[in-house]
Amino acid sequence: MLRALVLALALANALFFVWSRGWIDGLTGLKASGDREPQRLAQQQHPERIQLMGQQALAAIRQTACVALGPLDGDAALAAARGALQRAGVDGWRVDAGQAVGVWAVATIRLADRDFQARKEETYKRMHIAYDYLSGVPAEMPSLVLSRHASAQAAEAELAQLSRHALKGLRVLQLQAPVPRASLVFAQADGLLQGRLRNLKDAQLAATLHDCSADEAAFAAAPSAASAPASGAAGAAPARPASVPRPTAG
Repeated sequence: MLRALVLALALANALFFVWSRGWIDGLTGLKASGDREPQRLAQQQHPERIQLMGQQALAAIRQTACVALGPLDGDAALAAARGALQRAGVDGWRVDAGQAVGVWAVATIRLADRDFQARKEETYKRMHIAYDYLSGVPAEMPSLVLSRHASAQAAEAELAQLSRHALKGLRVLQLQAPVPRASLVFAQADGLLQGRLRNLKDAQLAATLHDCSADEAAFAAAPSAASAPASGAAGAAPARPASVPRPTAG
């Protein structure tokens, strides 16, 4: 009798030990820790560190502005940006399409030998015309690039200007085919949204964030804006001209 009592007490102690460790919570349905959740307590913020925001900070957060991510050149870049925003849980944007952009260069004809190239370089140095060396187009090399442009028309205009200075042996080369350019526009972004955009995990995309208030105002004032249909989060707005970089000497 006494032996059975000792065994029963030992078994009860063993069961209590196992239960107190939480090892059989799923079997018994009774949590050893009761209704307490210590892991959630550890995740709580320190209340002593919480500070009430001042009126100026609240006003800054509530103030809205037009901001945009971009320009994004090519369909792949646009798709990647959309994916980054979706993963970040950001919506309320529209696709603002611009003109396709490429790269055209004013360059010399293919230089037949080193002496010819040296004479060309000496001429440009004497006239204070900057140049660099063409790369990535083996069939057209060696050649000197005098300037690069976002359109064939701009390159042709520069070529005509140089021709008036009696410079010969020049041509227009297409270095990059035109690709579609777009921006992702947030027409009414408050301070919180702007902060989220500045801190996107895609740092390169976040670095393209810029103010577009002036562009938005000009677009809204355009005659076609009144009849343009509204666009949703992933909709596309009517195309408007993209900013074309000024010709620079290469």
